[in-house]
Amino acid sequence: MAVEENAEVLRRVIEEGFNKGNYDALDALFDPNYQEHQFGLKPTLPGLKGDIQLLRTAFPDLHLAIEDMVAEGDKVWIRMTARGTNHGPFMGQPTHKPMTITVFDICRFENGKIVEHWGVPDRFAVMAQLGLLPQPSGQTT
Repeated sequence: MAVEENAEVLRRVIEEGFNKGNYDALDALFDPNYQEHQFGLKPTLPGLKGDIQLLRTAFPDLHLAIEDMVAEGDKVWIRMTARGTNHGPFMGQPTHKPMTITVFDICRFENGKIVEHWGVPDRFAVMAQLGLLPQPSGQTT
């Protein structure tokens, strides 16, 4: 039963934390010694809450849709589609352009709580869709 419970915890993180911006709900889902391993993110739960808030400020309509989820042992793997429109600061001034990217995440659990996370968002695709990459001369986004 623990494997299914772990998957449900991660589903709640996505729905409550990322899609609804309910940061307080995350306290019950993460171990106090949680460690973040994704490049560029802060390594603790308070840091993660701040990172999610920055993301939701940059993309107020941010929505993560779970496409696939696999739970085995103490880990849950997830593939999602992230969509949003850049209406807040993100690598500079808002572009007001939409983005759709694929995100892969792995979480490790202990006692029904997330203790570690590794993530791979397609940052290159975000930058390309928002027009933040240099363009070859003569081309525009």
